[in-house]
Amino acid sequence: MKKLRVPFFVMSLLILFPCFAAAAPLRVGILPDADSLPFMVARDEGFFTRENVEVELVSFFNPQERDAAIQAGRLDGAISDLLAAAFFAAGGFDMKVTSLTDGRYGIVGSPVSNNRTLQGLRGKRIGLSTNTIIQYTVDALLGSAGIPITGYDAVSVPRMPVRMEMVITGQLDAAGLPEPLLTAAVERGAVLLATTDTTGIDAGILLFSKKVLDSRLEDVRRFYRAYDKAAQKINADPDSYRDYLVEKASFPAEVRDAYRFVTYRKPSLPADDQIAGAITWLKSRNLLSADLRASDLVDTRAVAEW
Repeated sequence: MKKLRVPFFVMSLLILFPCFAAAAPLRVGILPDADSLPFMVARDEGFFTRENVEVELVSFFNPQERDAAIQAGRLDGAISDLLAAAFFAAGGFDMKVTSLTDGRYGIVGSPVSNNRTLQGLRGKRIGLSTNTIIQYTVDALLGSAGIPITGYDAVSVPRMPVRMEMVITGQLDAAGLPEPLLTAAVERGAVLLATTDTTGIDAGILLFSKKVLDSRLEDVRRFYRAYDKAAQKINADPDSYRDYLVEKASFPAEVRDAYRFVTYRKPSLPADDQIAGAITWLKSRNLLSADLRASDLVDTRAVAEW
């Protein structure tokens, strides 16, 4: 039988450079909002590559589609909110809050309406996505004006662009929106009635599955290092990203000059009182019966270095 001879230099290469299966990319769900901008910059400007972590950002247009993907196991992580995190914990889905994200949410009134105040929304039709951070912030903002959660007509419009169009055309009296649609609506004539800039609400978060945190913690930490570098670069010169907003991040063209950038913080966890506030709100709306604590929702390992 003829023997197969492997050249010595080939054997040397195999010893020196063994073949490893490439790690699958971290699949992270994002929404078209301000929270997602640093993740997109980290991808497009090579910060993930420089941190030696492969990331696939998966875009969704509403929280319901994102949550369905999480439940189906198609995502390793996602931009989300404390309410969804509580639902996942209560439902046995082992998704953990690993940090806050920075965005802006608010209420705009229809340009067709004569109303110019939050108080004027009592009993009015307000478009939102139910059981999400949008409804949570709408309730909080209206509550600051003395309107209880039963004091307005909540109209479920999950797709955010549709919601914006409905408020602009007068099909809704008002709408809860995140950035950049908040600014886009104002540029098209809607009236800005309130934002979360003054409420202290920190409900936007990033989730990762516990399985990924247990098996690929260093990859998640590299992910955060890249995110932080991108975020601080945006903070240093936000105006240089105005073209990027439209050309790469799919923000509406009308917000290019008017958009007011949020300030992105170092990766950090939500305070216990923020988590408790979200859980209390869910119970007040009879959406949650489980007795959850902050420790049931949070995993501190990914951002421990900050």
